[in-house]
Amino acid sequence: MSMSRKSKNLILLLFAAVIYALAQSGGMSFNEAPLEYVPPEATIQKAFVNQQSNVQIEGKGRVKKVLRDDTKGLQHQKFILQTSPDQTVLVAHNIDVAPRLPGLKAGDTVEFYGEYEWTAQGGVIHWTHRDHSGRHANGWLKYNGKTYQ
Repeated sequence: MSMSRKSKNLILLLFAAVIYALAQSGGMSFNEAPLEYVPPEATIQKAFVNQQSNVQIEGKGRVKKVLRDDTKGLQHQKFILQTSPDQTVLVAHNIDVAPRLPGLKAGDTVEFYGEYEWTAQGGVIHWTHRDHSGRHANGWLKYNGKTYQ
């Protein structure tokens, strides 16, 4: 279905009128600076420097070291991610709730969304899985093109 030139011009005119009305009503300002992109590694570094915990963070890193699973209580697959040249973070992925990342090794890239907890060593990312009770934000890990949660 093709629109006529007259219809396209009318839509553009209406769109411009809406933008103008928003600007005049204070709902939009053309003088404001655009939002600054903050890279995920800066968010982790900020949380670390400020000793923050319970912060939902998204980012990625290269696996520096794969650690032994934590098998006390709930089981966790653990590994250290290098998120920037001077920042590492421990990932504790609950494998009682979510599938483990198979074949994970040093040098692999992993993306994450989870809760950051401050530690003097760089911090921990956990809650990298769904919360079936709905009380916590769902987290995830992305590895080799697949999402684990």
